[in-house]
Amino acid sequence: MTTDQTRPAGGLREQRKARTRRAIQEHALRLFLAKGYDDTTVEEIAAAAGVSHMTFFRYFPTKEAVVEDDDYDPLIAELVRGRPAGEDPMTALHGALRAGLDAVLAADRDAVYTRTRLVVTTPALRARQWRNTDTTQSLLARALADREDRPVDLRLRVIAAAATAALITALTAWVDDDGVEDLRVLVDQAFAALADGAPAR
Repeated sequence: MTTDQTRPAGGLREQRKARTRRAIQEHALRLFLAKGYDDTTVEEIAAAAGVSHMTFFRYFPTKEAVVEDDDYDPLIAELVRGRPAGEDPMTALHGALRAGLDAVLAADRDAVYTRTRLVVTTPALRARQWRNTDTTQSLLARALADREDRPVDLRLRVIAAAATAALITALTAWVDDDGVEDLRVLVDQAFAALADGAPAR
């Protein structure tokens, strides 16, 4: 049995780092909601989290990164790779996103909504969304290619881009609806709209 006394030191360090990172994000979101994103400083976030502003920058290179950084994209990519071999790429992406949302919303629903609302309603963050969207598309296209044991090609890039657009549209609708609707239902509707618009084979 592994106890706190027998657990490797590296594991304890990683746990402490993860707790500190999460605390910084939680305090940042709380302050952003209370004061507004633009009126909240890094120094205020660091003080609320009980760390120095230099420690803040060891975890997050910018204030924007506190909102943007998460582990969701790698999670979805792994779920894509694990989808059944017989599924077409779009179905695999939809299924992976659905499974990822089940896990993420069960653990962090309020934080996910707050971060999404900040991105949608804060011009500085929304402008940066294009760069982040490109990264997500590339990650998903790579996961689809790995799943099919083939190089990334135009077809997979287009499918990944369409799925990412569907997800972002669902997230925006979620915020517009003040988080009342189930995000998973909105994602299902967005993917259904993609299927409706696809030409018959």
